Amino acid sequence: MSPTPGFEEPATRTWTFPRSVAGVALLLEEGRAAGLDPDVLLRGSGLAPRDAADHEREITAEQELRVVRNLLAGAPGLTGRSVGARYHASTFGPLGFALLSSATLGDAANLALRFIDLSFAFSIPSAERVGDSVVVTLAPAGLPRDVARFLVERDLTAIWHVLREIGGGRPVATAIEVDAATGSARLRFDTAWLDLPLPQANPHACALAESICRDLVRQRRARVGIDGNVRILAAQHLEDGAPMEVVAAGLGLSERTLRRRLGESGASYRSVVDDVRRQRADELLADDTLTVADIALRLGYAEATSFGAAYRRWTGRTPRGRG
Repeated sequence: MSPTPGFEEPATRTWTFPRSVAGVALLLEEGRAAGLDPDVLLRGSGLAPRDAADHEREITAEQELRVVRNLLAGAPGLTGRSVGARYHASTFGPLGFALLSSATLGDAANLALRFIDLSFAFSIPSAERVGDSVVVTLAPAGLPRDVARFLVERDLTAIWHVLREIGGGRPVATAIEVDAATGSARLRFDTAWLDLPLPQANPHACALAESICRDLVRQRRARVGIDGNVRILAAQHLEDGAPMEVVAAGLGLSERTLRRRLGESGASYRSVVDDVRRQRADELLADDTLTVADIALRLGYAEATSFGAAYRRWTGRTPRGRG
């Protein structure tokens, strides 16, 4: 068997990158359908229902795994396929737009693999040509055993659901099969489908969306490591002041260990939180409906003057002149 034309090996095989909260939002949807309370599903994750509703929120892989475990504990008979069927191209933001505007199904599949960082998959898909068919496989390598089958079924179902959506309801595949011995999940479809022209193909839109995806991937890869995880958790707790003990606990570390590991990477807790606040401040200042006082509270400052002083220290300028 040989690699299938139209698919490229992704640049990385790790799933520890920051990820969008959208995957957790879909887990909560499935939980609500099963009669489970969102607070129960989020227990131990450090997330609140309002976090799941914030489309700009980033989370860690560990936080999503906690929600998966809570969901399976509350609904033991649930499979990953029902959650995977909730995914749409729009779930993936700029990546989904790039997929929709690709020229062919093969081009879309290739693009998805190149920007796998922007998906919510915990396993990297592989594709091989077997005779006249493409066989797409997800293996559970590196996944926690208690959730491995759920995750590979969810992610493969999501892949197939999105491919069919962007292809206008085609192609048709065999049912997803799970190998009981290895835990791998696979599906198969005719190789000819890779040449299927997509109904919303637009080369200019695709190029723009791909450029945005490239920037997002670069930003996420630059944050890999302990400081990257601190950034994610600190952003989730800015309004409360991003207490170090809370962030350290979310990472399963003591404050002393967190301080030491940040020092080894050339950073300090204060510098990381300051950088998170500065970036978030610029995003909030672009919203003309928010006052400086509103922004100060969202960043964890007790009053606008404290935020103003910090902003001058960061940029040498004052925030826009609003009360």
